[in-house]
Amino acid sequence: MTSLPTQPTARKLGLVIDLDICVGCHACAVNCKEWNSGGHSAPLTDLDPYGPDPWGVWFNRIHSFEAGGPEDSAGGCTVHFPRSCLHCENAACVTVCPTGASYKRAEDGIVLVNADTCIGCKLCSWACPYGAREYDQDQGVMKKCTLCIDRIYNENLDDVDRVPACVATCPVGARHFGDLGDAASDVSKLVAERGGYDLMPELGYKPVNKYLPPRPRRAGAEAPLDPADDDLSGAGPLVRWLDRLLSR
Repeated sequence: MTSLPTQPTARKLGLVIDLDICVGCHACAVNCKEWNSGGHSAPLTDLDPYGPDPWGVWFNRIHSFEAGGPEDSAGGCTVHFPRSCLHCENAACVTVCPTGASYKRAEDGIVLVNADTCIGCKLCSWACPYGAREYDQDQGVMKKCTLCIDRIYNENLDDVDRVPACVATCPVGARHFGDLGDAASDVSKLVAERGGYDLMPELGYKPVNKYLPPRPRRAGAEAPLDPADDDLSGAGPLVRWLDRLLSR
């Protein structure tokens, strides 16, 4: 079986994802797919993409959930939850690998797969509780998020572009990239300020990636419009709706 680095990595590159402002547009997943059509883990196989039974390899997937309910003072809301490899400090996917194909880099904590030695046994996918491993049935190997190492270490790119493709493309700034092993980094400060958390911490895998929780919604934010509100009682419903929206 494969061993993790003997000492916890000092540098922990990872993502911080803000669930409060993610709109579920799937831009991160699409740009990830396009960037990784070439490079470290390419190609990402697609089979029958326009047919009745499409199948493909994706490093980013977005799930949407209805949170809260009528009992909440502010009502329910939809939360969009992006999911990819969390580059865990105690990565079970690494320790179960019989060939050493799955490994964790000591220099930055990124978890990768060596396709040349992967035998496609799928043990890593069974060990990962986050569902972050993808089996490429066309090539017979496992694949996963690489944090775009071919971008973040590419000195031919401008500094602003040396971030994972999913971060570069997010239209609302819901994804952040940096060193979570440095308490003074922007991402670490963001986690501290917003109460960022690990996904399923009780498992003890210590994921590097963090999630920022949705902020509490204000009570009555979605209350029906009252025609007598403010000085717009004579205005049309569209004007009153815009006034309420912009006054939040």
